[in-house]
Amino acid sequence: MGSIFSTSIGKKLVMSISGLFLLTFLLVHLTVNLMLLVDNGETFNKAAHFMATNPVIKIVEPLLAFGFIFHILFSGYLYIRNLRARPIGYAVSASDGTSTWTSKNMLILGSTILAFLILHIANFFWKMRFGEVPTISYDNGITVMQDAYPLVSGLFIDYWWYDVIYIVAAVLLGLHLSHGFWSAFQTLGWNNQKWISRLSTIAYIFAAVIASGFTIIPLYFLIFK
Repeated sequence: MGSIFSTSIGKKLVMSISGLFLLTFLLVHLTVNLMLLVDNGETFNKAAHFMATNPVIKIVEPLLAFGFIFHILFSGYLYIRNLRARPIGYAVSASDGTSTWTSKNMLILGSTILAFLILHIANFFWKMRFGEVPTISYDNGITVMQDAYPLVSGLFIDYWWYDVIYIVAAVLLGLHLSHGFWSAFQTLGWNNQKWISRLSTIAYIFAAVIASGFTIIPLYFLIFK
């Protein structure tokens, strides 16, 4: 097994599988975050409570997050290793139409996303898991849960610069996904011309949905709150 992952194909396979963890994590995370936009936080608080207390989610969420972080760190490792193997770059970089700016700068995009993820964890996840967050109940005290909505919405409302960072990160994330989505499936074997064309279209749609979804959240608080 070790010899498989020491090959170029094996490394691409690791990147592809961990990338699928990233896609799943983002879908779950965006779904929960969009609940910030309705009923003054009740749905969001209930969703956050479910994510924090459901036994299955408590196992799956860290696995998805680990796959997300591993994907970015492993890509950095491969990039550095490739630089050491070829310390002198090509004198001429010809474009045959198959490469894009996004595909050439996946590490930069991934590193920026990782930096934002760390900031995001420090402001939200860490405080909600290990800090003191006020509690609230929507069923006359039967179920008491963290009132996470003011913590999250307050940052968007009080710090416009965080909204800007959030929007920029969402756009960069979309660019990263527009290439990484179809590339992952290509590595897993869906690489005939018909499927590549389809996956490329799906990738752009998926990237646009994710980027737009995350962008809407800070814009909502900037404009309406």
